[in-house]
Amino acid sequence: MSQQPVKIAICGSSGRMGTRISALALESPEIFTAVAHIDRVTAKAAGNAPGVVADLPPGVDVLIDFSAPAATRAMIAACVKYKTAMVIGTTGLTAADHAMIDEAAKTIPILQATNTSLGINVLLAIVAQTAQQLGAAYDIEIVEAHHNQKKDSPSGTALSLAQAICQATGRDIDQALVHGRHGGDTLRKAGDIGMHAVRMGDVVGEHTVYFATAGERVEVKHTASTRDTFARGALRAAAYMAGKPAGRYSMSDVLGVTGMTRS
Repeated sequence: MSQQPVKIAICGSSGRMGTRISALALESPEIFTAVAHIDRVTAKAAGNAPGVVADLPPGVDVLIDFSAPAATRAMIAACVKYKTAMVIGTTGLTAADHAMIDEAAKTIPILQATNTSLGINVLLAIVAQTAQQLGAAYDIEIVEAHHNQKKDSPSGTALSLAQAICQATGRDIDQALVHGRHGGDTLRKAGDIGMHAVRMGDVVGEHTVYFATAGERVEVKHTASTRDTFARGALRAAAYMAGKPAGRYSMSDVLGVTGMTRS
């Protein structure tokens, strides 16, 4: 007996990521059936306030959410209501939002990822291992570049890279991160991790981590040339999450990659 397609809903369906997820899902009807497309237009049509999405229809197996923090909060509540699994790719979330996700994960399965590409999720393990093995003598700088319409800064992926490094080296990320540098007294301090954001043109996503000491520099870089990389990863995550028990999941679970931090 053939397996039934996974019924997905897409929140943020008219955005850059949502449109590609929708298009790629249509190319695999034997795997996915898109039963709902939710965005600001459908929310307005439903009479909801700005920034609040329409309610989630029942019968959805997995909601894929690449929207905005306000919409994500509303969809978490809807998914808990209908016991629907979630794949969350929204960035710019606050500590309170992460706590909300933790609480919801006691009831439903939730996979949260700042980046759903395979390459980035392997990179997380690589930078953690590199930082740990090179040690404190190496300065660490992270540079990320995205298109000129990206709202949040630094990117969620850049923060995940920093978190992976901090976990591997025993740093407190709140103390270690230095966001850009300007002024007359910006001398690097031991243990600093520089974080720099570039916004230009139509750059899909570039992340470079530098490890430098006297006489040498190591550069680890990931470049995404199409959003389809992330869209395919999100769909792969949705297929994995269908039918899973409640709890917190990450791309490492989907990909079977061990020894890396939650993305």
